[in-house]
Amino acid sequence: MQALPIEKYDELLAEKRQKLTALLAPFNAPELAVFDSPKQHYRMRAEFRVWHQDDDFYHIMFDRQTRKPYRIDHFPIASQLINEMMQALLPLLKQQTILKHRLFQIDYLSTLSNKIIVSLLYHKVLDEQWQQAAVALRQTLQQQGFDVQIIGRASKQKICLDQDYVDEILPVNGKEYIYRQVENSFTQPNAVVNGKMLQWAIDCTQNSQGDLLELYCGNGNFSIALAQNFRNVLATEIAKPSVAAAQFNIAANHIDNLQIIRMSAEEFTQAMNGMRAFNRLKGIDLQAYDCNTIFVDPPRAGLDPDTVKLVQQYDRILYISCNPYTLCDNLQTLCQTHRIERAALFDQFPYTEHMESGVWLIRK
Repeated sequence: MQALPIEKYDELLAEKRQKLTALLAPFNAPELAVFDSPKQHYRMRAEFRVWHQDDDFYHIMFDRQTRKPYRIDHFPIASQLINEMMQALLPLLKQQTILKHRLFQIDYLSTLSNKIIVSLLYHKVLDEQWQQAAVALRQTLQQQGFDVQIIGRASKQKICLDQDYVDEILPVNGKEYIYRQVENSFTQPNAVVNGKMLQWAIDCTQNSQGDLLELYCGNGNFSIALAQNFRNVLATEIAKPSVAAAQFNIAANHIDNLQIIRMSAEEFTQAMNGMRAFNRLKGIDLQAYDCNTIFVDPPRAGLDPDTVKLVQQYDRILYISCNPYTLCDNLQTLCQTHRIERAALFDQFPYTEHMESGVWLIRK
């Protein structure tokens, strides 16, 4: 892979700042706070296809325009740990026919706490012989100093030698937060920028009164860090592995004022509006919560119209967005009742067009 244009990083970030400032201008947003990224080794996840050529094979990616494969030996976008593992792993796989046969993809998930998951994906059934070879592979990597989990995946098969998660330790404002990250579940890709996002969110909600409602809470990334600023936090998430990770994270971080409900944002909106009753809400007294602040970090599609209306009912709205265009669509409605008090750009994805942004809205 070509070297990253590190010397252009500041210029590219300035362009994003300009672009987001222009997009938010119709909503009278204040000056953007800009949070930069490490210039290389910032991505904690990477996925590569495996290209077999004669007796050799190597990591590849496909060019988005031409769909041509190109070989990847070093990947400066990914964490240092992923790069070290890429160098160590392939020679060991090549020594074992059973490990390399019909291997078509390798996924990596790393942490700042120096732990890594390697997922090996196959077009074949994984048997006991494969498992024995994988155990030997893991032992060799551990002897080389890696704190590694190996997972084998094939059609309708998932084999974990030990566990399918790693525990990240993320420093924020001089405090360390523990976050369980499950293989194949969503986690923030840029850990350093994630820490800066949490810091900004904590800062925005300082001195808050009452309770916080969070929709789309994932593994509790934001709700756990924000719990310190509220009396209670009620959060929703639909994906089972994320909910399980969130429950672990609540206990690991000694949070005693956060409750997670396994529901989609749309279902929760229906429950709040009295449109439907849900068994999952049995024993939870929604009326006991005095949520005057809401936090949303929706998918790229933004908030659906009903959820926008729900969000508008809260005095303060913290909105993190991975798509500034759908954010602006939602702001057309939200800014009828609220004003933007603070706005931020988080450079989660350097050297790309992608912009992660945040707005803190207060009722007019």
